[in-house]
Amino acid sequence: MYKIYLDDKRTPIDSDWIVVRDYDQFVSKIEELGLENIESMSLDHDLGDTAVEEYFNNVTKNYILNYDNIKEKTGYECAKWLVNKSMEEGINLPPINVHSANPIGSANIMGYINNYLKNQRLPQNCVRSIIPHTA
Repeated sequence: MYKIYLDDKRTPIDSDWIVVRDYDQFVSKIEELGLENIESMSLDHDLGDTAVEEYFNNVTKNYILNYDNIKEKTGYECAKWLVNKSMEEGINLPPINVHSANPIGSANIMGYINNYLKNQRLPQNCVRSIIPHTA
């Protein structure tokens, strides 16, 4: 079983995690390993320069997140892909945590995952977490 850590900058201190840096690596790694072989995941929201700019320019100042200003795919798109993959394959999602510093992005990911889990009559257990990491 594998643990997936999605983040463009941080690396977990625990070497048990497989680190992926963007949407394409995330999708490729899960396709390679198989969703059924994933033990857990931790997702970041902001996966590139324009996402980080949006965080500092709008989220921290105005508490607004405008996806039109973000050019790269975010952890939110990864969450959407995961839900579609789960539905297509009929495989339950593994436990998913969110470690993003972006409060709106985190809430979007958790809300999407938890709404899916609710509709599947499964515990809504996607929460924010802190995973010790290097910068």
